[in-house]
Amino acid sequence: MKDQETKERFIELRARGWSFDRIAKELKVSKQTLIGWSKELAIEIANLKAIELEALREKFFLLKEQRIELFGERLKAIREELDGRDFKDMATERLIELLLKLYANIGSDTGEVFFQQETDGLEAALMDNLRTVKTWKA
Repeated sequence: MKDQETKERFIELRARGWSFDRIAKELKVSKQTLIGWSKELAIEIANLKAIELEALREKFFLLKEQRIELFGERLKAIREELDGRDFKDMATERLIELLLKLYANIGSDTGEVFFQQETDGLEAALMDNLRTVKTWKA
């Protein structure tokens, strides 16, 4: 049986999307063993993939709060610019279009606010069922 260090390296490589063939060559472990490890360590691999994806999203796409803040800053600048213009200029139409797009982006990022409350098991199950029915009707 391979040591824990080899398994940890397998998790890392598999989370990065490496093929079994490539990992087998790198770690000098049979492909059959790797397939077994893949089943055994599926949760660890999935969690590491999620962590790496989250890091990439944070680096390149900004976190939700950062996007809302950025959109808010742009929205404020556009509104200030619009306040100083008359609406006969064609560029104003473009600014209004951009303003509406920013409002839409902020709305899609913020969504509705729901507060949680403590419920007993039966009430929670009924609420979950109600949400499911509403989703199906929509």
